[in-house]
Amino acid sequence: MEPARAARGRRWGRGRCRAGARAAENAFEPTRRGRPADLPVAPATRIGLAMNPADYEAAGLYDPRAPGAAERLELLEWLAGRGLTIEAMVAANARGPLSALAADLALRQGPRYTLEEIAARAAIPADRLAELTLAVGLPAARDQRLFGDDMLEVSQLFARTAALFGEKPLLRVLRTVGASLSHIAEAAVSLFYVTVEGPMRARGTTERQLAEAGLRAVESISALQRMIHVCFGAHMAMAIERFRRLQLGRSVYTAEMTVGFIDLVGFTPLASRVSARDLAELIEDFETRAHDAVVAGGGRLVKLIGDEVMFVTMDARAACDIGLALVDEFAGDRAVTPRGALAAGELIIRGGDYYGPIVNLAARLAELAVPGELLVTPAVATAAGAPHLRFQPAGKRMLKGFDEPVALLTVERAAGASASGSAPAGPQ
Repeated sequence: MEPARAARGRRWGRGRCRAGARAAENAFEPTRRGRPADLPVAPATRIGLAMNPADYEAAGLYDPRAPGAAERLELLEWLAGRGLTIEAMVAANARGPLSALAADLALRQGPRYTLEEIAARAAIPADRLAELTLAVGLPAARDQRLFGDDMLEVSQLFARTAALFGEKPLLRVLRTVGASLSHIAEAAVSLFYVTVEGPMRARGTTERQLAEAGLRAVESISALQRMIHVCFGAHMAMAIERFRRLQLGRSVYTAEMTVGFIDLVGFTPLASRVSARDLAELIEDFETRAHDAVVAGGGRLVKLIGDEVMFVTMDARAACDIGLALVDEFAGDRAVTPRGALAAGELIIRGGDYYGPIVNLAARLAELAVPGELLVTPAVATAAGAPHLRFQPAGKRMLKGFDEPVALLTVERAAGASASGSAPAGPQ
């Protein structure tokens, strides 16, 4: 067998390669907590000694004649007080804003390793580790010092978990995890820029104040990680219960469910007329109200795409109630009007998402609905039969991708029915 093929054929190892581990560990000098090994460490004779403005000026970090010189000196002295060297400041200043240095070091503590070094310590082929890091959304060049000791633990956990589920299925799940974590990370960074740094810059601030705010934000990540851990456990319990109650389809990949799409008519022309801030607030308002309506109605929000929401439920009645609730949410908005569609049948479940002809049907019907209308298929009307819902025939339509005309109905609340889904009161 050729060496390359032999390497690809090896399974994930569980132990460490001692020689490789010693070689990797010897490549790094001991560092104090909070400083990556590839940044310069202050000589022992300089640790704890105050550097003077002339040192900063000689390093090109400070110009006493420049505007904001006093603020820059304040930042430099604050960084030096945290044990950072001039060399580290120069390197950071070349990469980006110097005010971000303390936060960057707090976020990436300890020595950093290349992919090859982590693979050697974990006793696994480097190309297999590259496959794992790519799956979780952290690709790295072979010579890039991106990973800490925690990536060694990740590779070992993967090997143990793959023994239960298989490597390919587990990599599929990890791609979902990576995409979700990337989404969460960007949302968290955006939160800082919108609610902290942006307002600080607008009212006037110093480099040191920005540095302190960034450091506090990074130090708060542990609280967010804890919240994610707790909420993930709760979501796992809910997902397990949901799958136990599902009516499975013809294979383990499918289940009988109802899928819905709701979007906002008028959003596209509105987007070209309003400011970026107003548009962002409109999207946030839609996403918040859509999320709350779906979750409160017992559904699962699958995805949000600008002005459109996709959700699924285990029963058609709940889907109708959620769809009508979303239509009601924006009924009084003069700028945009909701519309949508529901379809029921066998859905393909894959990686936390849903696919198949029924999903395509619901998406196509949503495009046909007029503002304020919720279209449904006969399967939805049959399964959702409830006294608080009223279904009216809406003819047949030819849809792209479907060979036969599709019968449609509209769904509304019956006269006297409340928005909560209760039936109209009978004779007293």
